Amino acid sequence: MDIKELLNRTDRFAAKAGCKLTEVDEHHAVAVMTVTENHLNGGNVCQGGALFTLADLAIAALMNFRGELTFGISNSMMFVSSARLGDALRAEVVSVANHHKIPAVEVSVTNQEGRLICHVTGMGYRKGIAIK
Repeated sequence: MDIKELLNRTDRFAAKAGCKLTEVDEHHAVAVMTVTENHLNGGNVCQGGALFTLADLAIAALMNFRGELTFGISNSMMFVSSARLGDALRAEVVSVANHHKIPAVEVSVTNQEGRLICHVTGMGYRKGIAIK
């Protein structure tokens, strides 16, 4: 099973938000999104939920890479700078602890200039069943 292809096809919310996985292996995953008018909030910058959706897709890819269904149980997000219309965002997630039941990860979301937009930490719970 190719988790990148699977999630790009089945995570309909992330796909509708313009998010796409581009790299996935056992050590990291990358998801990308370009900020459009649909991502902007009332302050005319990228809405935090859009940034979280991008990070969450990358998290899901890494945590589910082993083929065992894993759901997020805790996440924390720190906003560092604003993403603006047209920004090409890249969320890269790496494993902090690849525990057999409760994995932990860190995500950096950057723009096309490499500027940090936000940082996300997350924990998951492995269900003990195969992902389909």
